[in-house]
Amino acid sequence: MAGRLEGKVVIITGAARGQGRAELDLFRAEGAHVIAGDVLDHDGEFLDVTSEESWAAVVDRAVGQFGRIDILLNNAGVRAVAPVHEMPIDDFRRVLDINLIGPLLGIQAVVPHMPSGGSIINVSSLNGLAANLNASAYTTSKFALRGLTKSAALDLGPLGIRVNAILPGVIRTPMVSYIVDEYEDRLAAGLPLGRIGEPMDIASAALFLASDDSLWVSGLDLTVDGGQMASTPKL
Repeated sequence: MAGRLEGKVVIITGAARGQGRAELDLFRAEGAHVIAGDVLDHDGEFLDVTSEESWAAVVDRAVGQFGRIDILLNNAGVRAVAPVHEMPIDDFRRVLDINLIGPLLGIQAVVPHMPSGGSIINVSSLNGLAANLNASAYTTSKFALRGLTKSAALDLGPLGIRVNAILPGVIRTPMVSYIVDEYEDRLAAGLPLGRIGEPMDIASAALFLASDDSLWVSGLDLTVDGGQMASTPKL
């Protein structure tokens, strides 16, 4: 039986670990040809998402090998932790460069090679809906990424390309392991589904948005959060 992405050509950023690695494994299992990009050592392509030249090199490789790009999954992201009045401006800019400018450069690089029916998925965050303490750079980038997603959905819709965002809740990844390891029971108890998210929870949502099951879905904010945004804080 053919996979849900059989023969599709996919670029995934931030694919070396965490959510990106889960997406890589699931998409390959579903029959996709995946070009995995990251700045970390792994089994894919070096990809600095802030560099137009780096994007051009990865896109050229994909197009040279497969002739097109069907799916772009902008997963790469970083944090910087500090109160807003103490946030180093260089750290703020780095977060925006990776979390916001990176997806924009990716969209610009792949669209000339993406046929009608293509899918672009931007991984935002629940911090794109509400802020956390000491996360001004990350929160700003994730709010803005939702805006970029909706703008791109409008601009690229006439080309038959859909653009959607995934907003993960607390997921067990290296980025937030220091929080999950210490507060897992407390965090899970505050969620209607009663557990912390796993990388495969996000990968499964990305698979839906990448596949032909979502051909009439564009401009969506898909929260994958164990019901967090449906609940009120416990007193």
